[in-house]
Order: sequence, then structure tokens, then C-alpha cells
Amino acid sequence: MSNTSQKKEAKAAMDRFKTEVASELGVNLKDGYNGDLTSREAGSIGGEMVKRMIARQEEQMK
Repeated sequence: MSNTSQKKEAKAAMDRFKTEVASELGVNLKDGYNGDLTSREAGSIGGEMVKRMIARQEEQMK
């Protein structure tokens, strides 16, 4: 697998993860540009993503 295809797969996975988190938080994301989100909405999505990634990593380290 080439490095470029790995990057595309990783980006797609992160986009799916972001969409999943946004949906669970009740924030409507559109495909493409989401500049109409408030700072609070965008921050809540990013913060929850980081929180979950840390929790997953901690679980794997056990």
C-alpha cells in the first residue's frame, strides 16, 4: 500500500470519526466547508474526539 493511499484512508477514517462525534453531540456537519459552526460547536467536536482517542489509547495500554 502506498503512502498516499494510507494518508487518504487515514483522512477518511478521521472524517467518519468526526461525523460520528458531531452527530452524537447534535451538531450538524455538512460535506465540505463548515465555517458556519460556532466556536463552541467546533470545539466540542474536537475536544470529544481527543477525549475518545486518549481513552482508546489508555485502554490499549492496559
